[in-house]
Amino acid sequence: MSKLLGFSGKDDFCPGGIYTNPKEAGLLLSLGRHADVLFPPRKRSRISAPFIFSGGYFEKEVSINVLPDECLFEIFKRIPGGEERSACACVSKRWLNVLSNINRDEFSSNTTNQSFKSQDEVSGNKAEDQEVEGCGYLSRSLEGKKATDVRLAAIAVGTASRGGLGKLMIRGNNSVRGVTNLGLKAISHGCPSLRVLSLWNMSSIGDEGLCEIANRCRLLEKLDLSRCPAISDKGLIAIAKKCPNLTDVSLESCSNIGNEGLQAIGQCCPNLKSISIKNCHLVGDQGIASLLSSISYVLTKVKLQALTISDVSLAVIGHYGNAVTDLVLTSLSNVTERGFWVMGNGQGLQKLKSFTVTSCQGVTDTGLEAVGKGCPNLKQFCLRKCLFVSDSGLVSFCKTAGSLESLHLEECHRITQFGLFGVLSTGGSKLKSLAFVSCLGLKDLNFGSPAVSPCQSLRSLSICSCPGFGNVGLALLGKLCPQLQHVDFSGLESITDVGFLPLVENCEAGLVKVNLSGCVNLTDKVVSSMADLHGWTMEVLNLEGCRLVSDAGLAAIAGNCTLLSDLDVSRCAITNFGIASLAHADQLNLQILSVSGCPLVSDKSLPALVKMGQTLLGLNLFTREKWPFTILFAGFLSLEICSRGWDQSSEVIDLSKVM
Repeated sequence: MSKLLGFSGKDDFCPGGIYTNPKEAGLLLSLGRHADVLFPPRKRSRISAPFIFSGGYFEKEVSINVLPDECLFEIFKRIPGGEERSACACVSKRWLNVLSNINRDEFSSNTTNQSFKSQDEVSGNKAEDQEVEGCGYLSRSLEGKKATDVRLAAIAVGTASRGGLGKLMIRGNNSVRGVTNLGLKAISHGCPSLRVLSLWNMSSIGDEGLCEIANRCRLLEKLDLSRCPAISDKGLIAIAKKCPNLTDVSLESCSNIGNEGLQAIGQCCPNLKSISIKNCHLVGDQGIASLLSSISYVLTKVKLQALTISDVSLAVIGHYGNAVTDLVLTSLSNVTERGFWVMGNGQGLQKLKSFTVTSCQGVTDTGLEAVGKGCPNLKQFCLRKCLFVSDSGLVSFCKTAGSLESLHLEECHRITQFGLFGVLSTGGSKLKSLAFVSCLGLKDLNFGSPAVSPCQSLRSLSICSCPGFGNVGLALLGKLCPQLQHVDFSGLESITDVGFLPLVENCEAGLVKVNLSGCVNLTDKVVSSMADLHGWTMEVLNLEGCRLVSDAGLAAIAGNCTLLSDLDVSRCAITNFGIASLAHADQLNLQILSVSGCPLVSDKSLPALVKMGQTLLGLNLFTREKWPFTILFAGFLSLEICSRGWDQSSEVIDLSKVM
């Protein structure tokens, strides 16, 4: 050693013995006259230490940043409180990185003040601090450019003393400094109370980061992975084995997750209640069968979409789905009629209450009837884009599903008016909601009045965007559905006053919500009739695009609809006089008003709008005319509309946010 070190005295190291370059003198940290600490060369500190003249020579004041991370680690873990740690984390990214890599249980609870306290007080305070920090009250969401490892490290350090992080959502990725496994590692160190983790479009996060979460966040209950190609079965298996409290798993477009991960979840997560799998091409019948057969007694919600599974999976659902209450099947191209028939006859879906089928060409009349028989407690059924279901299958299904309360059909083009009136006659006494959307086969048929009794239970009826449906069918519905409260006939351009008036006159319960947007042939006569007969119950009225509705209709609304809170008269033939009639109504308390696209409404209606501003929370004033004015609404709300031409997009203004 004497050859390596040159001494100028007996007790002191020679400053020139090791580092002859004065730039490297900062690597020696002076601790006193007779002791120096030597550290190996490191990256030069960003903080320049000043030179101080003392004793006839210059001394360099050394910064704490020359200490290695190991020493900073030992220092920081002795910091007593979360506020102090957060303050230290704000000094530099290096300090933040060191703090974020300290497990919460590694922080020392001993302070100088505690030496004067009894052991019971110290233990009690420590337990209380851990309880406050571990409850998981806080929720954080990072999107786009804000999703970085530095922000995750700051969240890990900053939330520990403020209730603990319970929910973390990361959407999108930063292409320059995106979230990596290091960010999840920081969360795992500082947030053991994490219960909900959602990762969307995270191509830079893999199994390593998910394993870190699994090792330290044992309280995890919900896991949502979408478009995470680097995460495989390995990461999902780690979560399954280390997080027994898992209740909700959602997987979407994870190309490396397959059957093994689902098998591990089924074997290790006895509390799982909800599973959603979408567009994971490695998931097959083996994974679905293993999952459902292992936890059939607790699993209540199942959603399978765009998978390569076959009839085997549906048979397993029909046999083992003893606890399933909500089932969604979408775009299962390999499932045939036999799969739905076996599922219905499996007698395992006794508790099923909600069932949605979309774009499954294996659904036929036979399979649909079997499902109705095998699900005696089914209350809500939705069928979308299933082209092989006809009137006979629909009616048979409604006959067997005696508990059905809500039926929604969309783009089922083989359904005609025979099916519609068949549902009303066989739907039983529990059917409350019926909807037909974009069903091209639903056309007017002159077969006379059907010999069926009225459906007294139906409260909501929607027939939307069915171009062949007109006055004939509408008049018949008025006779068969006397208790309607919510009606939606948007997009029915062929209906006129002749067909709609009988329905309005036969509604005994009183209409509450009415949507007639796009019904271009309805006039003020219909609006006046609704206002006179149902003004005491109506709360929402949408007349968008009813170009024949004018000020006379608004005057009827203003005089009769005392409970109306939401009114849309966009693209109608109203003028300033109609707005004034609304403003001068004594008992009208509108909260949302839309008059967009009304060229006859000008700035002369400003006084009326000012008066209505006492109750309005939302206002849509889009017009292609330039309105150079400023409105100050009375009361607590104010709205400033600047001089600009609104000629590209509608302007929706939420007045509740303007103070």
